[in-house]
Amino acid sequence: MKILFLVSSMAGHGAERVAATLVNAWASRGDQVVLMPTFSGRGECFYELSPAVRLIYLADLVTNKTRSAANQLARLRTLRQFIVTEQPDVIVSFLSNVNVAAVVASLGLKVPVIICERTDPFVVSRSRGLRLACRVSYPFATILMVQTQAVAAKYSAAGWSAKRLRVIANPIPEQIVNIQHKPAATAKKRLLSIGRLNAGKQFDVLIRVFANLAERYPEWSLRILGEGELRASLQQQITDLGLAERIALAGQSAAIGEELAQADVFAFTSKYEGFPNVLLEAMGVGVPCISFDCPSGPREMSLDGQVALLVALNDEAALEGELERLMQDADLRHTLGAQARASIIERFALANILTQWDTLFQELGVR
Repeated sequence: MKILFLVSSMAGHGAERVAATLVNAWASRGDQVVLMPTFSGRGECFYELSPAVRLIYLADLVTNKTRSAANQLARLRTLRQFIVTEQPDVIVSFLSNVNVAAVVASLGLKVPVIICERTDPFVVSRSRGLRLACRVSYPFATILMVQTQAVAAKYSAAGWSAKRLRVIANPIPEQIVNIQHKPAATAKKRLLSIGRLNAGKQFDVLIRVFANLAERYPEWSLRILGEGELRASLQQQITDLGLAERIALAGQSAAIGEELAQADVFAFTSKYEGFPNVLLEAMGVGVPCISFDCPSGPREMSLDGQVALLVALNDEAALEGELERLMQDADLRHTLGAQARASIIERFALANILTQWDTLFQELGVR
């Protein structure tokens, strides 16, 4: 099977990590896979790819390098010509703007197109132009794939046929499954969180809640991995709280597994999500987790709060109370982490998710 996989870029974010996991798995079993980042600025690949995956940047094939309407049209023409030349059996695309391009560039070519939403589009703010482009183009896709039943229900209510709507969650990478949770056997304890330093992740909330607990639990520190536009303001918040020695904005890391293995608790405070990979991976490693019940992802991952602590969205008092319960109870941390790991591996192992993809490919007659 020949798969053309389109994604905006291969920067160090969640959708790109899933893309790398899937293309590596398909290539390793003998499928022909082309991975094409479509971002006009090109960028570089943050994640390790199998040598069998052909990585081709659309920007390298387009002579018009200006960020303009003319460049967008040139990229669409180039993408369409690439599809005609490559003749893939199926096109898979990630992220809304890429989905629109995939549908438009493949119109009339009779290649099945699976477009994948990576967030909850009913709560995530998008430009009027992108909303309109999605509304117009998405009905021409063969399949619309989402990551949770919650988002699928919203699309069904909006009129999408069940035959053209699928739910396939993200897989947990095998390298994460192979990591055992082994926090340092010392009095020092670490609360970890990971994500882009932007408003949607609400790290300011986590910092504020941790600050309320810091004096009572001097052995605990907070470590936040990620980069983003709010670094300066978050650092100022930490400094104003007098916690520069206890709270670290540690930047982006390629060693997520090792970071998770050393964490005592993982906290997730997003305002909204699609299917949060960092929470999936933290639970998969066996870290006891606490999360806001944001749309969408945490409720389904945690089995309604059974294998991770689930707190009402933006209820800071409840977050503080449940986090304190975890910080003071080592037995609860151990039990919750072990239950989370077993549940995540059973439901989201790569082999299980690949089987779901294969079933879809067979339905489309491409495998």
